[in-house]
Amino acid sequence: MNELRQSLLVTGPGKQEAVARLTNEPKCLVDHRAKLKAAGLKAEEINRVIDPMGSFHLQLKEAVESYECLKRGEFEEPDNLRGLGRRLIAPRIALGISERELPKCLEVHESQVPRDERNEYFGITLERDMKALDALNVHLRTEVDLEPQHEVAVV
Repeated sequence: MNELRQSLLVTGPGKQEAVARLTNEPKCLVDHRAKLKAAGLKAEEINRVIDPMGSFHLQLKEAVESYECLKRGEFEEPDNLRGLGRRLIAPRIALGISERELPKCLEVHESQVPRDERNEYFGITLERDMKALDALNVHLRTEVDLEPQHEVAVV
């Protein structure tokens, strides 16, 4: 799961739930491990059950941290338009605009923005992209770097 998608899982009210879960989960994992051991499972079997839970805990922790970065306005720079969708989502989060408020500004159905954000705005038109940037009052600047040409071997 990429960083932005993780952060989307913990926006708004979901963030408080995620933080509470992060606080309680380590103890729950220890308790669960003890119960599995008491049930007679071998260490390998216990790890097979606990490891995915630990992995999910780490993903959730990264998601909360990523969301906090977005709230502070710390964004990744897109590379060759890859990550451009993230540049539409990050300012919304940094500006404190909810997924419910943005559709009103864009004059689209309320389900459109959450769907677009889940897909990181992949495949949207340039017109819709510009409309979203304008609605957020975001000015996106690009830089062009010409790299030395690579010789292509002809076979």
